[in-house]
Amino acid sequence: MSLQIGEPPIMRKTGRFALFALGFRPFFLAAGISALVLLGLWLALWQGVVPAGGYFTLVEWHAHEMLFGYTAAVIAGFLLTAVKNWTGMAVPVGRQLLILSLVWLLARLMVVTPGMPGMPVALVDLAFIPLVSWSLWRPLWHGQNKVNRMFLLIFVGMTLANLLVHLDVAGVGSSLWPRGVYLMVDMVLLVLLLVAGRVVPFFTEKAVPGARARVRPWVENATFVSMVLAALTELMFPHGPAGGTLLLLTAMVQGIRLAGWYHHGIWRVPILWVLHLGYAWLVLGLALRGLAGFDLLSYAIALHAITVGGIGVLTLGMMSRVALGHTGRNINDTGPLIPVAFVLLNLGAAFRVFGPLLVVEKFNLWINIAGGLWMLAFMAFVLVYTPILIRPRIDGRPG
Repeated sequence: MSLQIGEPPIMRKTGRFALFALGFRPFFLAAGISALVLLGLWLALWQGVVPAGGYFTLVEWHAHEMLFGYTAAVIAGFLLTAVKNWTGMAVPVGRQLLILSLVWLLARLMVVTPGMPGMPVALVDLAFIPLVSWSLWRPLWHGQNKVNRMFLLIFVGMTLANLLVHLDVAGVGSSLWPRGVYLMVDMVLLVLLLVAGRVVPFFTEKAVPGARARVRPWVENATFVSMVLAALTELMFPHGPAGGTLLLLTAMVQGIRLAGWYHHGIWRVPILWVLHLGYAWLVLGLALRGLAGFDLLSYAIALHAITVGGIGVLTLGMMSRVALGHTGRNINDTGPLIPVAFVLLNLGAAFRVFGPLLVVEKFNLWINIAGGLWMLAFMAFVLVYTPILIRPRIDGRPG
């Protein structure tokens, strides 16, 4: 398996405003802003400062929007950029990219609009992932690397996950939205495992002199076999010992995988150590979720280890790295704010996961601290990266 991240191929030249020149630009900006706004609104709704209303219940909205809003935007931005490099084939830019961005934005607005009819909300929200898949199916399917076809299957899984959520809201079935949420988490995990398996060891060897990542074929194969089996088991028999066992096995394999990539020199490069820490959160989250399958702790704690720690930290690191590299900047030149953002987000994950485990009576306090740290981290990202994402590459190349 080879997923290569490099300089973007030659594309149309852009003027002073380059927001729709390549997929990472609008969707990384949308992800950063939504991460900030969604958590701020969630905290306000959670504390009753703002009255709840709209298509979802409060908890459903929070879970759905962090996965199908924020995380889907990051994945769309990454793949709409990387697939061009992997295959050398065209991806949406310009007007097509604008349309995809507007569909994503319209869905975010519709789900919080009181009185909005349910059918239009569901149709618009369900349309985004299939549209991204359709825009990428040709290069993913016809490219030389057949492993890339797995992303098309993952898009199907993500669409099914979203459909389960909307069917629950429509009253078609009961208890479907938790299955949809966890299925989406598992699909996101598969994307992160696919991408991280190439970029983390590659970035480590490139940035740290003398680093040689150990990539073992049996570990790579076990990574995806165990994760797919765990996802299928959790979908059919959720929150039980069978899924718990497979999740613990997946966590063990990922721990071995991460250990093979590690080099002490990563701690000198913020944009590198954040990726290793984000992956470590995934390992911990999978292990905690496995233990939850045996009723040893709360599923909510395990879920937030995966989402806030794993998905949040990894995606913030990836967006920061990709945006620098694909705008012609030095990938190590993050400036002073972004390393602080990395620290704040890791601290937020720690408060959200370990606070309730240690002192459950202070649950609301841990929520507020974790949410505030998340918001500060993404505020820094938005402040630093907005001008980078909307302006042309500094080296004069298109893209």
